[in-house]
Amino acid sequence: MDRLPQELVIDILSRLPISTIMQSKSVNRAWRNLIRNQVFVNMHFKRMVENDPSFILQIRDQPIQSQLYFGDFSSHPNDRNVTIITKKLTMLPLLTNFHLVSSCNGLLCLRGTHRSLGLICIYNPFTRDSIELPKLIAKGPSHQVGVLGFGLDATTNKYKVVEVSYKRIYRASPSHVVRPVNRLAPQIIAPSSIDSEVHILTVGKGSPTRRNLGNFPFHFMCQKSQVLVNGKLHWISYPRGSKAYLAIMSFDLGNEQFKEVPRPDCISSDRQFHELVVLRGCLSAVCFDYDNEELEIWVMKEYDVKESWVKEFSIGTYLPKILQPDERESLDSSMFYMPKTCMRVLCQLRSGGILLEYKIKALFVYDPHCRTFQNFQLTFEGIPRCFTLAVHVASLNWIDTFIEAP
Repeated sequence: MDRLPQELVIDILSRLPISTIMQSKSVNRAWRNLIRNQVFVNMHFKRMVENDPSFILQIRDQPIQSQLYFGDFSSHPNDRNVTIITKKLTMLPLLTNFHLVSSCNGLLCLRGTHRSLGLICIYNPFTRDSIELPKLIAKGPSHQVGVLGFGLDATTNKYKVVEVSYKRIYRASPSHVVRPVNRLAPQIIAPSSIDSEVHILTVGKGSPTRRNLGNFPFHFMCQKSQVLVNGKLHWISYPRGSKAYLAIMSFDLGNEQFKEVPRPDCISSDRQFHELVVLRGCLSAVCFDYDNEELEIWVMKEYDVKESWVKEFSIGTYLPKILQPDERESLDSSMFYMPKTCMRVLCQLRSGGILLEYKIKALFVYDPHCRTFQNFQLTFEGIPRCFTLAVHVASLNWIDTFIEAP
């Protein structure tokens, strides 16, 4: 290929899977330099975005819970049960225990746990580039720290991690004192409120920085999926002191402002959305219709326009075949009729199918046209009982690389 024009070589190599490209680095120095070329990195990334998404999967079983795997949905046969062989990824020695937070442009945000508590790291599992971010140290047992999201600020071409710290505030008022049955035992003061602060960690050329944006009057619900739309991260939140009203809050990575996004009209006292997800670039909300026992997916066709919310999909109850017979019997009763606690919407494939996760143990695709389900069989080194999964676009990108919008 040395005699071919560089533009043609870049076009050919950019169509290869990420694992094949990484192997080709060892061919010679010219190929290694070509793969680091900015034009090649952008072209390869654009082609990966056009394909069905890949995924990064973290095993949650002991003792291998700090191991990541890579899987690809870009091609599979049209049969009812598909086996996807995953690739074991090389891990960072500085993270002995971690939690997979999210993925953006091929980069992973990892949060340390146990012995690595407080550590946040940005990592490309294929190029093995990594950077450790400044720690926010919890101040006492009443102080908790969590990572909300990770994304690219296109206005500055810098990555930002949104972190929140919660602190329980105790006030010695009669209404917050728990009196023990035994009069000799000490009285316990229950927390009267929870104070939350938002921190921004900025990563780009130069050293990473941390800033405190101050208090935030909403509580964030635990969310498994990264929801990044129009340069804004999104969460389900509720006002401080009240869980009756659920709101969709956004955070603009450019101007670093929070804003409430209009909710779909389906929301009522007996029908609340419990998950946000991105489907084909659109903000979507998932709720459960108890009357029809269906999982509903509402899609905002035009961002920030309330009237553009439409119910796009209704998915009936389903139990993947991969589950063990004894577990199927237990789920056939109460849990089977509570799919909102079991099913998680991941993404929409190019075929139009909806990729779902069941009880962090199984993956399957729902075909909205035929209203049928297709099972996926995941193959590992060992058979894990449960996992954490993040939709991922594999790339050669790093924090100092300018990724053009596809």
